[in-house]
Amino acid sequence: MQTLRYLAAAFLLMVFLASVGADFLSPAPYERQFRDHPNEPPSRRFPLGTDELGRDRLSRLLHGSRVSLLLAPAAALLAVFLAALVGLSAGFLGGWFERAAMACTDLFVSLPWLFLLLTVRALLPLNVAPWTSVSITFLLLGLLGWASSARVIRAGAAAVRGSDFALQARAAGCRTARLMMVHLLPNLRPAIAAQFWISIPVFIWSEANLGMLGLGVTEPLPSWGNLLLELANYRAVFAAPWLLAPAVLLVLVSSGFHFIFSKEDPCR
Repeated sequence: MQTLRYLAAAFLLMVFLASVGADFLSPAPYERQFRDHPNEPPSRRFPLGTDELGRDRLSRLLHGSRVSLLLAPAAALLAVFLAALVGLSAGFLGGWFERAAMACTDLFVSLPWLFLLLTVRALLPLNVAPWTSVSITFLLLGLLGWASSARVIRAGAAAVRGSDFALQARAAGCRTARLMMVHLLPNLRPAIAAQFWISIPVFIWSEANLGMLGLGVTEPLPSWGNLLLELANYRAVFAAPWLLAPAVLLVLVSSGFHFIFSKEDPCR
């Protein structure tokens, strides 16, 4: 299991570095159209072929990986920040505030938030600039994906609230804000960090779902979501299996996160 974790970490690091260096590693700019070479198969010039507009698929895959791998952690950071704010306050303060916060959280959890995300994104204009669509997509992911993490953090805060050191700090006259930030928050860092890393592949897949429905990152800027749009015609996959490259990379990256953060069986 430990070997798989090291291999997964090395693979994720390699993909991340390749996406960050997409400008240097790409054979061509991702938006450049080679009009004389549309729908070409893989070759020495185009390692993954070209799309129907003659754009190099490898270049678009590298730049699309950069969009997903850099902005999904940003959305996860926003979601975990909101979850920590709600969960920590609810778990520590208790009483009516905890009941109100958890009622709001349960409402978000009970809703199919992917469909809620689709609804909110569909209400926004579609003819926006590419980077504006990127910001809107991942901002919505962060604002709507905090509820599950908030419940976990609230449970941890409620458990720490009744601990001996928290009672002693309160008896010594420690103020509520200082008690939360200095005494409770450090004890909840492992749970908060775990929720952050868990959220990243969730948001990557959410953006991919939005992209496949045409509601994610807009053209010509690539992302894993809009690159997967070509798989809507499954018959084309049999004639051009290299179209599966974005899907394969997406599955491998998600599996890498799973292997890194999965626990080893204690019975072995």
